[in-house]
Amino acid sequence: MRNDKIGLTLKIWRQPCSHSKGKLETFHVDAISPDMSFLEMLDVLNEQLTLDGKQPVAFDHDCREGVCGMCGAVVNGQAHGPEKETTLCQLHMRHFKDGETLVIEPFRARAFKVERDLVLDRSSLDQIIQAGGYVSVNTGGAPDGNAIPIAQDTAEQAMDAAACIGCGACVAACPNGSAMLFVSAKVSQLALLPQGHPERASRALNMVARMDELGFGNCGNERECEAVCPKSISIRNIACLNREFLKAALFG
Repeated sequence: MRNDKIGLTLKIWRQPCSHSKGKLETFHVDAISPDMSFLEMLDVLNEQLTLDGKQPVAFDHDCREGVCGMCGAVVNGQAHGPEKETTLCQLHMRHFKDGETLVIEPFRARAFKVERDLVLDRSSLDQIIQAGGYVSVNTGGAPDGNAIPIAQDTAEQAMDAAACIGCGACVAACPNGSAMLFVSAKVSQLALLPQGHPERASRALNMVARMDELGFGNCGNERECEAVCPKSISIRNIACLNREFLKAALFG
């Protein structure tokens, strides 16, 4: 019988709490199935550590289906690992070689605080949404799907922007720690649809202001955010955000 299981050396960031200094610690895992997800591989490691009476590695996870945006880590310098358009929980171990060394660190950004090991406080993204990433107009009951005609191209652009899951990989990959791709996806989604038009000016102003207050950097047009986004959010949304912000600042 062919044995295609692999062994790996893992250098993982360990940090007891947000107020402590962290460091990389080295672990070894064997008999890892190529069909395992990256998080399942960490589960195997944690089982080993628990049996040895050691503290397991803390990491963020929830749905494990690439939908919730909870998971995320930097693997060998790449947010969510080497595969494009893939969340960490959907990254399979077949993409790594037997004997390979993986350096696993939390997302790094001024606005993201490391709580423990690979666990982050990404509530700053929620605070940006609270500043205006919603529709508060009382629209009554749900209208019929065809009651408000929307051009197909517009609807598709809005759906593409709405695909953002708020994982924060764009922030971690940006040299400036900018959240512009995240904010622009939320602003574009609502600016494109008629339901979002009444509050489009205040939305753009308030969300950008909150983003700046929370310590996110400015966009340097490096496109690193677009390259690592697991949902392929386009930086064209940033151009949309800039237009919305300028119109709101000039004309209210």
